[in-house]
Amino acid sequence: MGDGIINAYSDMENRMTATAPTIRVRNLSKSFGAAEVLKDISVDFQEGTVTSLLGASGSGKSTFLRCLNYLEIPSAGEILIEGVPIGATVCNGTRKLHSPSEVARMRMKLGMVFQSFNLWPHMTVLGNVIEAPMRVLGLPRKEAVEIGRQFLAKVNLTDKESAYPARLSGGQQQRVAIARALAMQPKVMLFDEATSALDPELTGEVLEVMRGLAAEGTTMIVVTHEMRFAREVSDRVLFLHGGAIEEEGPPEQIFGSPKSERCRRFVSTVMN
Repeated sequence: MGDGIINAYSDMENRMTATAPTIRVRNLSKSFGAAEVLKDISVDFQEGTVTSLLGASGSGKSTFLRCLNYLEIPSAGEILIEGVPIGATVCNGTRKLHSPSEVARMRMKLGMVFQSFNLWPHMTVLGNVIEAPMRVLGLPRKEAVEIGRQFLAKVNLTDKESAYPARLSGGQQQRVAIARALAMQPKVMLFDEATSALDPELTGEVLEVMRGLAAEGTTMIVVTHEMRFAREVSDRVLFLHGGAIEEEGPPEQIFGSPKSERCRRFVSTVMN
């Protein structure tokens, strides 16, 4: 990519950032062979808000989250981060795919925490957190260490920076994974069932970190089965069914008086 194109691309980002939602999704669909997993989803995510995605297994929640950062390539539609398309540009109904380097550049704006911790076992906690800032962002080690320690403090693991993952509990490992994502200083944090692999007694410590991030105004999109967390922390809840948004609204509506019968049955089941 030439300097002129890079500069034009950066100028476009700067112009759009001030007015656009942090993430805008338009007509997003995803199929695996003949199976249509996501169906024409359009939704915006505003800066500083927490959105929880609810729904039964197979409703498309995790696939939707993975499409946002192009870990899954959508079959149709467009995703814009601060007004700039990621992965593909849609013009007159035609999708033009972006290069892998462009996708990687935009993906840095999205931090993701998975169900599994995916830590490097041969690296210390601090090493896991600073690897991407040094290799991807090109930060000097001293600066990366300062940033890494800042985010380890945020997840209450300052005393574990020299430990190796095998010496940590599952909850501690997931908190390291959160610190690692935060160290890239993304615009949005994506959580895909971040507590599902944890024993119940370890879930609380991870949710407490997530509550703290929400209180600080971190933009978050969270796939979760933790209904209490979704009800208390979310600004908005999306209920997915069959690959589409069946209902959306503030948590008091979704949990108190859902309009959709499917949503009503789901909430009744999981809350009981």
